[in-house]
Amino acid sequence: MRFQIQFVCILAVAINTSCTDDRPDKPVLTNGTATTNSDEETIESEYTMSVQSEPIASTEVGQEIKQFILMNENGLRVTLINYGAIVTSVEIPDRDGNFDNVVLGFEDVTGYLKNAPYFGAICGRYANRIAGGKFTLDKTQFTLAVNNEPNHLHGGTRGLDKALWNAESFDTGTSVGVKLQCVSPDGDEGYPGKLDVTVIYSLTNENEFHIDYTAMSDKATPINLTNHCYWNLAGIGDETPQMLDQVLTLNCDKFLTVDATSIPTGIASVEGSPMDFRTPTAIGLRIAKVGEGYDHCYVVNGSNGRDLIGVAKVHDPESGRVMQISTTEPGVQFYTGNFLDGSEQSGGFNKHQGFCLECQHFPDSPNQPDFPNTILRPDEVYTQKTVHRFSISD
Repeated sequence: MRFQIQFVCILAVAINTSCTDDRPDKPVLTNGTATTNSDEETIESEYTMSVQSEPIASTEVGQEIKQFILMNENGLRVTLINYGAIVTSVEIPDRDGNFDNVVLGFEDVTGYLKNAPYFGAICGRYANRIAGGKFTLDKTQFTLAVNNEPNHLHGGTRGLDKALWNAESFDTGTSVGVKLQCVSPDGDEGYPGKLDVTVIYSLTNENEFHIDYTAMSDKATPINLTNHCYWNLAGIGDETPQMLDQVLTLNCDKFLTVDATSIPTGIASVEGSPMDFRTPTAIGLRIAKVGEGYDHCYVVNGSNGRDLIGVAKVHDPESGRVMQISTTEPGVQFYTGNFLDGSEQSGGFNKHQGFCLECQHFPDSPNQPDFPNTILRPDEVYTQKTVHRFSISD
């Protein structure tokens, strides 16, 4: 059975994105303290860095799906579950100190079983697309699941986003987090080798949300992992706005051109095109010039595969929320929720109500030798890191 677990039936339980809230009224984001605003006085109030966990559902065979809640001393809170290693909410304040969740998701666990949009999940073994669901490695051709006709997408029909990961929380004193581990067996979705994967989510008092990935395989195999959060810095609610007025900056001079099925055909300069976000630009300013919206992999300037490089900054002028992203990866897939349609399967969210910035290797790299290498061999360890830093502008 897939990951030794077969998900046949799950008890539906609401995802808790607003557990018992001991945050003072309207805290202002700082590094280490929260200041309460009132008509009469200003009171300094410190939060406690903490990590909580609780079972929220069970499989038909009695295995627990757990929810973990990370909070730092500024009141930022990240909620995740061990099914799919899914981030279900990230709560940050606006310039008035009002906390809102800023990632799209489902209201209960059952929505994630379908997870057509991959809300908040870890995608792999190979995130993004592999042309025709085929690649050749060491003179042997491998055939993968074709789940995005005519290509392979995000690891196949049951990728890592459908795994029940082993999870253990931790508190180092400077960060709180969860270490998640799973095993993808040899031949899983057509991939060679037994793959051991570890993902560590952690939250710091510097208002940074870290994602650290490692993996090892007993056979040569392609690997490309990413997190698939959909962001909307205006906040998620009953009337979630489109994110087209949010301002994006990308540290990327080039992007990958693609064919009609989103398989790369080359690398081009962003100069003079709607793809150019090198200076702060509203996401929706030129979106009509790229068809349904953006779904393109950008080349990160200066990437060397080891050092964290600042790749993206997003600013919501209305709320003042700012998110900056750094990564060790050579690419970032910018996607504007083009296929969200308001249906139950889309969590009720409509087109352009969320954007993704998926730090990763380039699509179809196993078939494109000029792209950075994505083959993991038995004597190697796959590592990558992505950091989201949250702040507020005036």
